[in-house]
Amino acid sequence: MSDEANRAAFQEIKARMIENTGKMKQVQNQMRNKEGEKKRAYLTLEELRPLPDDTNTYKSIGRTFVLEPRSVLMAEQEQKLKDSEAAIAALQASKEYLEKQKAEVEGNLAELLQQDPGLAQQIMSMTVICLWY
Repeated sequence: MSDEANRAAFQEIKARMIENTGKMKQVQNQMRNKEGEKKRAYLTLEELRPLPDDTNTYKSIGRTFVLEPRSVLMAEQEQKLKDSEAAIAALQASKEYLEKQKAEVEGNLAELLQQDPGLAQQIMSMTVICLWY
């Protein structure tokens, strides 16, 4: 390949790596949020379980508390728990897919650098220059 073609391929690989890294961070943040929701639902259920059925329980809606039967609150929290677990499983699958994509991009980069050692030297010199600024 020509020098310009190699540079273009490198730029494409670099863009894919940046995009993949951004998506990976987004998925990790979403997983962290869903784990928090799951934990809150679980802890709320643990607090509701020992209460008698006739206990007055209240649901927070904004700044207002509304009287709700214990069974309704339990069902809502169980549904939140199930939804969070399903979302975490889907996000885990997305994370695994993104990790495979990252490995593929890294392989493409290694292959490109093996084909053109001069490109590797240029990249390293650009990295050194960037570090000085």
